[in-house]
Amino acid sequence: MHSTTETLTWRDRIEQFITHHAVQHFLVFLIVVNAAILGIETNHSVMESWGHELFLLDHVILGIFITEIVLLIAARGLSFFKDAWCVFDFIVVGIALVPASGSLSVLRALRVLRVLRLINKVESMRKVVGGLLSSLPGLGSVFGLIMIIFYVASVIATNLFRHDFPDWFGSLSTSAFTLFQVMTLESWADGIARPVMEMFPYAWVFFILFILIATFIIFNLFIAVIVDSITADKEKDHRDHSHQLSVQDELQELRKEVTALRELIIAQNTR
Repeated sequence: MHSTTETLTWRDRIEQFITHHAVQHFLVFLIVVNAAILGIETNHSVMESWGHELFLLDHVILGIFITEIVLLIAARGLSFFKDAWCVFDFIVVGIALVPASGSLSVLRALRVLRVLRLINKVESMRKVVGGLLSSLPGLGSVFGLIMIIFYVASVIATNLFRHDFPDWFGSLSTSAFTLFQVMTLESWADGIARPVMEMFPYAWVFFILFILIATFIIFNLFIAVIVDSITADKEKDHRDHSHQLSVQDELQELRKEVTALRELIIAQNTR
């Protein structure tokens, strides 16, 4: 029983050390420095002068990241792998340990994924990403809606304009790509709409309706779903925090009542 208590205390101390604000801020600093090093490595002239120093610094920072992961696994045990963010950190850091040679040379470029660890370290970023993930079911419905609109618009555009503009609307896939360009508002007026309107004067009706539906309405739905999901997560956190405070207040009141009852019992026994 005594050894179990010592093991738990040892794990708790490691957990407190790793999650300490100063340690977390230091790790955030190292993540930013490591990201800067990976960006500098793309500059060949700098690498010729400072390549060896940057290589050593990169490996020192990687060693600190590995130490952090190992300590957390030692402190949390298998529960470490039940946390999605911890698993993400484990994979991102573990990529650097795979020999980047031959067919695995692409893994060397993936080292820059370490900068994504900032999402786990910065709470506000983690909440935003959590809101994005929780909004995926709603975004799937919006995505399905926009695919239907694209399909209908592509069929209409192909039937109307394919004979006069085969490069833009010659097939269903070509029309879909052209309409995607129109949706992004990239040179849609002078590059596509006006030439088509020279042959079909009323084609502006089709393009305006498509832009209004696909660009302004559908994409605003994307934003609305994401904002609604993030707001719901914030409200849930606020409710959980309020519930926690109420439980703490109830515990304090209960302690006061127990203390008063104990004093009453002691007073009655001394009579």
